[in-house]
Amino acid sequence: MTVLTMSAAEVRRYDTLMRLDRGEIRVADAMALLRLERRQIYRLLERLRQDGAAGLISRKRGRPSNRRYGDAVRDQVVSLVREQYSGFGPTLAREYLAERHGIRVSCETLRQMMMVAGLWKDREARRPR
Repeated sequence: MTVLTMSAAEVRRYDTLMRLDRGEIRVADAMALLRLERRQIYRLLERLRQDGAAGLISRKRGRPSNRRYGDAVRDQVVSLVREQYSGFGPTLAREYLAERHGIRVSCETLRQMMMVAGLWKDREARRPR
């Protein structure tokens, strides 16, 4: 037996498509419930019939984002912050990286990079116990 992890939206989609397959609701009702076009409903219904519930799980799950920075860029940013801006917070470090090195990353992206590298802790981790 295989255990599937599904999001709430995927469970709702599975339930609606199963009701459609059993004939409890019409295609138009499924379209309204899932906010999809007719073609997408039929495409998902076919995948459900072929693969079962596993066919409705997002194929992107567990894969890195297409918009993610490359390893070389992340290593460069983290090394610069570690060497030159070690006492800085993400916002100030981001400003210096843009101004002096021409590296433009968002504050949140830099904060995440710094947290992974151990250069920054989120507020809850910094709070004394």
